[in-house]
Amino acid sequence: MMMKYNNVLLRYTYLLAVLLSITLMSACRKEHSVTPEQETTLFTPDPANTLKGMYLLNEGNMNMNKASLDYVDFTTGIYRKNIYGQANPSVVKGLGDVGNDIGVYGSKLYVVVNVSNKLEILDVKTSKSIKKLDIINCRYVTFHNGKAYVSAYLGKVGDPKAPNGIVAEIDTATLQITRQVIVGRQPEEMAIVGDKLYIANSGGYSPAKYESTVSVIDLNSFTEVKRIEVAINLDRVKADRYGDLYVTSRGDYYNIPSKLFVIDTHTDAVKKVFDIAASNLCIDDDVAYLYATEWSYPLQKNIISYNMINVKDETLLDKKFITDGTEKQIAIPYGIMVNPVTKEVFVTDAKDYVTPGTLYCFDPAGKKKWQVTTGDIPAHMAFVH
Repeated sequence: MMMKYNNVLLRYTYLLAVLLSITLMSACRKEHSVTPEQETTLFTPDPANTLKGMYLLNEGNMNMNKASLDYVDFTTGIYRKNIYGQANPSVVKGLGDVGNDIGVYGSKLYVVVNVSNKLEILDVKTSKSIKKLDIINCRYVTFHNGKAYVSAYLGKVGDPKAPNGIVAEIDTATLQITRQVIVGRQPEEMAIVGDKLYIANSGGYSPAKYESTVSVIDLNSFTEVKRIEVAINLDRVKADRYGDLYVTSRGDYYNIPSKLFVIDTHTDAVKKVFDIAASNLCIDDDVAYLYATEWSYPLQKNIISYNMINVKDETLLDKKFITDGTEKQIAIPYGIMVNPVTKEVFVTDAKDYVTPGTLYCFDPAGKKKWQVTTGDIPAHMAFVH
């Protein structure tokens, strides 16, 4: 699951009823079995696409050990589903419980598995496990100068008394945790600009006392040097090529709406606010592609929207990245990625959070090229160069 725990707490409430009905099935999963890999031919390879492929991490239903890994092979046009189990048949519980982020760095694939409290490090070519690092309630991963950085809530899932979170630094050569730094409560996504790491603090386990800051970490000393006041319940952090950060606030789901904030990393201050909801975004060249799945308690439903922003002049564009009406088929947009070579836009649909989702590919004009059934709750993507 996306596991942005502020919003996710109400998803858990919904899932409890579902989980009660599948308890017996869950018990059966105690026996070791490997879900077979499946292959589907989707498209004719584009010779102009110099990327090799794209990994897709499916979060999986909580407490079901159903996180899974799929792969789109751009050189063959083949979609491979459930590749982790096939590559690692001796791992009893498979990839684990709730895949929350994924990243490729060098020859390795890093998979953050949240409720299983681990960072799985795989060979990027074979998907075979190289090493597992134990990190309690881990969330996101990013990379810089031979290091991987992982954010972690710490504490038990949903515990309002959980301690402040951390960022752990990992040497990508030795695969050892080298340093840790304490940040705010329930820290989420990170971005690195120069020698500074920025991380969104959510405080999502205590809705009455949400966090509202972005922590700034000096990577040389690996200390928190300041906190930037932004808004409550922060989540995503993406950097553009002009030294700005785009930070999402989920609001409180009642009276405070979701918004998008721009931070100037030269001054470490908020420079602009977009009064639009934003759940996730991807920045490619001068364009930010974003969607929002904004839950409203008063309305008891999600309000879904799609937008594009010119990050160079910081203006909301009067166009969409889906133009053929396919957005009407997407129940819960849950992940987004843009191919930097072909400019294709990938969007995932989590549907009802308990059944297989869908991955869509749109051409630069916003027309659907293909779609494919994924694992449960498809969310996080990473390209292979």
